[in-house]
Amino acid sequence: MISLQASDFELFGLPAAYGLSRSQLDSQWKSLQREAHPDRFASEGAAAQRIAMQWSVRINEAYNRLKDPLKRAAYLCELHGAAVNAENNTSMPPAFLMQQMEWREALDDCKELKDTGTKITALESLLVEVDDSHQQALNEVANLIDQAQNYAAAVGQVRALMFIEKFAQEVQHQLDVCN
Repeated sequence: MISLQASDFELFGLPAAYGLSRSQLDSQWKSLQREAHPDRFASEGAAAQRIAMQWSVRINEAYNRLKDPLKRAAYLCELHGAAVNAENNTSMPPAFLMQQMEWREALDDCKELKDTGTKITALESLLVEVDDSHQQALNEVANLIDQAQNYAAAVGQVRALMFIEKFAQEVQHQLDVCN
């Protein structure tokens, strides 16, 4: 039997890799949840149900971490001794910092537009640019983790992805306000 302290990948019987099969992950999650569901242990008493509940929670936590590309990347980096520490380490390459500033200025410019149609078009254009950058960063993370196995470099990309995802949410929120 696998320990509650096993890695998420061990728990799901998957290789510890960034690129994983979502359908295989989903299938394993359903199978594990069926096995650990507390109702299956109703006749075995409260203690067995508590243990089943702990397993169910652990399975869900692991599933939520592995199904999200950003969380999976951060988790893999941490498993290999390269903690992301986003709250303590905000250093970024100068080119990325410049990109952030340009996006912020573009978002501010969009907010100032009076015509709703023009504002929506500008926001949609900005969101396409941000989404493209997001996809490029995801591809780079996949390469750094699965091919290069350079977890220290992957940490920088994970931090960049955190910013990109947060910024994309801000742009999407502005679009939602306009619609």
